[in-house]
Amino acid sequence: MKDQQAILNKLSIQKLNPMQLEASEAILKHSEIVLLSPTGTGKTLAFLLPVISELDANLEQVQVLILVPSRELAIQIEQVARGLGSGYKVNAVYGGKSSSKDKLELKSPPAILIGTPGRIADHIRKKTFITNHIKTLVLDEFDKSLEVGFEQEMKEITRSLGLLQKKILTSATKAVVVPSFVGLKQPKEINYLTTVTEQLTLKMIIASTPDKLDTLLQLLGQVSGSGIIFCNFKDTIEVISKYLNLNKISHTCFFGGLEQSDRERALIKFRNGTERFLIATDLAARGIDVPELDFIVHYQLPMKEAEFIHRNGRTARMNSNGTAYLLKNAQENLPNYLPNIEMHLLNSSKKPEISKWQTLYISGGRKDKISKGDIVGLFIKQGNLTESELGIIELKQDCAYVAVPLSKVSKLVKQLNNVKLKTKKVRIGLME
Repeated sequence: MKDQQAILNKLSIQKLNPMQLEASEAILKHSEIVLLSPTGTGKTLAFLLPVISELDANLEQVQVLILVPSRELAIQIEQVARGLGSGYKVNAVYGGKSSSKDKLELKSPPAILIGTPGRIADHIRKKTFITNHIKTLVLDEFDKSLEVGFEQEMKEITRSLGLLQKKILTSATKAVVVPSFVGLKQPKEINYLTTVTEQLTLKMIIASTPDKLDTLLQLLGQVSGSGIIFCNFKDTIEVISKYLNLNKISHTCFFGGLEQSDRERALIKFRNGTERFLIATDLAARGIDVPELDFIVHYQLPMKEAEFIHRNGRTARMNSNGTAYLLKNAQENLPNYLPNIEMHLLNSSKKPEISKWQTLYISGGRKDKISKGDIVGLFIKQGNLTESELGIIELKQDCAYVAVPLSKVSKLVKQLNNVKLKTKKVRIGLME
């Protein structure tokens, strides 16, 4: 594997944070590790770096298995692992993706396999890949996997891994019980959950109407940056989305009932700044890759304190400030877990600012040997953009997405559509 500092430089990270340093060292020294750290503190990198450093470059079989509770977390870890540029093959498998496509990818086994328990268990039963060489098992956000009903599959998977040498469990929840089927004996625990997030400001807003929609609109006109509006139910998301559409407020939605492709598109637009507001269920509270948020809104409060904490963990991460707004109507009873929260009065209404970014789709990706550097070159040299005008680039296997200034979208599509990128003629257009 490449020098660690070179990898960090590639990721634009100056140095690992204290949790990542301690976790990395512990993973190299111990066979059983339980890593407890808040959402957004970089647990993925903390376990990937030491795990990759111990891979056998001469063995073309699955050596590391990473189980995750959601498709989004599988995709996120796959992207981070590939971004390290280690030279090892990495694949992610999950529900909502073609099983036959999985089989094709796994014909040449990856060194690191990431997946949801249901899909991994299915492939083990079908003998799509062999488990004899898997020496490291990572259960990322293991409590969430149990919570969403994957216990039987996780039991089945762990029993099939008879030659394990290392077990790594991660969670963002305190007082979590490690299931007995994992077979931990004397794990090394690394706990960063006791760190109090002093940068988080909690504010209570009393809504003027029972449905809280007008108050939400007023709030969105006063906040800056990007944030998530959390709801408990899909139906509530649909009501808010319809209301914001009527008021011509651009946004995107994220919940379990959406098609996987729609969920991915929503996150891409939110990550790159095309959409400032994401309306979501607790599916977005952890296990998805989104940048540091300026705020979150509890449109509906969760029943459990743990989910309240996970939602808040989406903002005020590490050394940054953030605000969590709680919308409450006059009839609403507050849960007992809430601390004392200052009341916040909204000023006169103004419309939320429109994002200055838009997302373009490119019909070529990694399998076409296209790199992010190739895309940068195309948009700067042929598209005449400056570096500051080129936003986040997301490179997939068969396509790519690029954030560009809203004011230059039409011109860029006209100039760049059907140009040759590497050896492929690519279509470039507005992302749907």
